[in-house]
Amino acid sequence: MTPKDKKHIRTWYWSGAILVFLILVIGGITRLTDSGLSMTDWKPIMGSIPPITETQWDEAFDQYKQFPEYKEKNSGMSLAEFQYIFFWEYLHRMLGRLLGLVFLIPFAWFLIRQKFSRKQLLRSTLLLTLGLGQGLMGWFMVQSGLIDIPEVSHYRLAAHLLLAFIIFGCCTWFALDLSDKNQNESVSGGELKTWLNVFLAVLLLQVVWGAFTAGLHAGHIYNSFPEMYQFWLPPELFLVEPVILNFFQNMTTVQWTHRLLGTILGVMVIAMWGRTFFLKTTKEEKKWMLALFTTVLLQYGIGVFTLMYHVPIWLGVFHQAMAMVLFGVALGTRHRFEYTKQLSS
Repeated sequence: MTPKDKKHIRTWYWSGAILVFLILVIGGITRLTDSGLSMTDWKPIMGSIPPITETQWDEAFDQYKQFPEYKEKNSGMSLAEFQYIFFWEYLHRMLGRLLGLVFLIPFAWFLIRQKFSRKQLLRSTLLLTLGLGQGLMGWFMVQSGLIDIPEVSHYRLAAHLLLAFIIFGCCTWFALDLSDKNQNESVSGGELKTWLNVFLAVLLLQVVWGAFTAGLHAGHIYNSFPEMYQFWLPPELFLVEPVILNFFQNMTTVQWTHRLLGTILGVMVIAMWGRTFFLKTTKEEKKWMLALFTTVLLQYGIGVFTLMYHVPIWLGVFHQAMAMVLFGVALGTRHRFEYTKQLSS
């Protein structure tokens, strides 16, 4: 693979990461404005054309009226109000289709022109497979809110969000792998690499519990910090039987777990950043660790304010977007140690 081919494929991966981030932002707005159930069918091709005429809008609105969300939550809403929520869901789906084209068309071109190495062919095929799975997962999630209860399953929401992070992570890692600056001299790589692996695992758990918190609307209770009102351990923490289900279905326990995981990440990043001053890390490694430290503290602060102000739309979206920024910074930091030359001390 020539340097020019590497550059083009790297740009392609970065474009995917940027689009996934934009879709995440629009998806956050869609969720927080309760727009996700406004489109009640899934037409991958014909669904790209929105209602245009007054008759088409009336038909789309009449179709929406047949489902539980309208009957139980939005009865009496105006056509203009319906058009508002329809817009966000439509934009979310269209960005998803655009992402599919951005991946598929260059993939076909690279493949036909034989620009891929075997490794890049496998990686790009993985991304296309994940993208297809994400489209199906999105509709699977929406379906859960069209029957009986007008709320999407928080389990499916978590799966949808986690898959978005995985796709973003793959695009980011694959792009970084094609960088021309992949060598770093240090004696600290092994230890910090291990801790960063653990940090990333906990961060992905935090993403899942963030989705649980959002899906169960658990951010609208116990809106104080650091205590949950006057409690460190709220009395409702273990009301559900069996006890393990509290961590997945109890609003109080889900929020408490989200707080706990965030605090663990904060402690971990402080320890890792401090450790860079005791190990023979390079200046570049210290910069990446400082960036990770700063991003974690910023995200922690945004999370606290989001909770205390009862999840306003702009703060909720900002918090979700910063989670993906944090994931990207964590991956960049981890990647910094991937090609480390181990030197003797």
